[in-house]
Amino acid sequence: MAGFNRLLAVVGLLITIPLTRAAVPPALPLKSSSRWILDNNNQRVKLRCVNWAGHMEANIPEGLHRQSMDYIVDWIDQQGFNCVRLTYSTDYALDPARPVSESFTNAASNAGVPLDRMADMFNRVVDRNPWIANATTGDVFAATVDKLWARGIMTIMDNHVSRASWCCDLTDGNGWWDEAFGYNPWNSRFFKTQDWLAGLQAVAAWAQSHPGVVALSLRNELRAFLLQDLNGRADWYKYMKQAGDLVHQTHPDVLVIVGGPQSATDLLHIRTGQMLDTSGWPGKHVWEMHAYSFTVTFPDAFKNCDIVKTQYGLMDGFVLEQGKPYTGPLILSEFGVGMQGGEFDGLNEQDNRYLECLVSYMQNNDAEWAVWAIQGSYYVRQGVVDHDETWGLMDYEWKGWRNPGFPKRLGAMWQMTQHP
Repeated sequence: MAGFNRLLAVVGLLITIPLTRAAVPPALPLKSSSRWILDNNNQRVKLRCVNWAGHMEANIPEGLHRQSMDYIVDWIDQQGFNCVRLTYSTDYALDPARPVSESFTNAASNAGVPLDRMADMFNRVVDRNPWIANATTGDVFAATVDKLWARGIMTIMDNHVSRASWCCDLTDGNGWWDEAFGYNPWNSRFFKTQDWLAGLQAVAAWAQSHPGVVALSLRNELRAFLLQDLNGRADWYKYMKQAGDLVHQTHPDVLVIVGGPQSATDLLHIRTGQMLDTSGWPGKHVWEMHAYSFTVTFPDAFKNCDIVKTQYGLMDGFVLEQGKPYTGPLILSEFGVGMQGGEFDGLNEQDNRYLECLVSYMQNNDAEWAVWAIQGSYYVRQGVVDHDETWGLMDYEWKGWRNPGFPKRLGAMWQMTQHP
């Protein structure tokens, strides 16, 4: 009996740990069919992604001051992720030919930190990645997605912000289109609608030469403020259609990912009102949602997980119901917890309850996901150079897991348990 119990324990462990390496890459291009993402052979593809920030003032993916790019992409591969959600700014998209050295120089003034600190940060990047000495920011993004794809890892390019900076709040100027109803400078001063569209088109055109880019997310965490979004979501319908049409016309092979307002937590209007016109990108549509412990709408929510899961389903998860006008694949493109420690496998009590509840919800629907985030530190964040990211999957030195117990907490989310 003891031997049988040990066998059950081993089997249970195997079920709850990630794969040792990313799976064989799918046959591209990907497509959507009902609630599923399929490859070119009509086999289901489940996205198991990690977010990697590249949208900050330096305008290249984070962490290259700590490790070589090859080290980081190898680590991603070895943990079993098959996808990276790579964030970028519209600033970057419209100026990818800028030398990285110049981008770090500009980052000093943009982030309000001493020039010599950012110059030192650039030198550290070059020490670990000598090829970046004379590279452009576009060269670094290209190398990132190409090196990932060489290991069979797909990339989602995510337009995270307009002005390269930390995200997100209601006064950072990146939240809502400047041409939309109810303009206010606090939320829209950097969100230039025509620049946003031009940036999406530029990235879509660039992605044609980088096959590892399988999807473009049109905009991260749209959030209205003050008098914005009081016209029946007309601006959201208008601009998301324009952007999706433009991306598909430019690069018909990539998936088009669309999130709702209220920081990608609310798609309810497509269930109770009109459907977004996705006819301009047929067979390429994917929905997205975000879910953190602070994005639920009532106090002490995670003491009653059933209520929280009902809210997830009401606001976003309903799109997985098949046979509806709004049916489509759904990626939980941001979720995460603080990794700084606690009695629950390195988590505090609130994060533990939240994660247990969210994992249960995701295991039941077997949707796509992208955890926030790989970066153990930033070149600069909110005025702090070499900022330590306590939510980072990797540690401060970008060597390994900050919380080695975290991967198993995702349980069967790592597995593909449902099929068309």
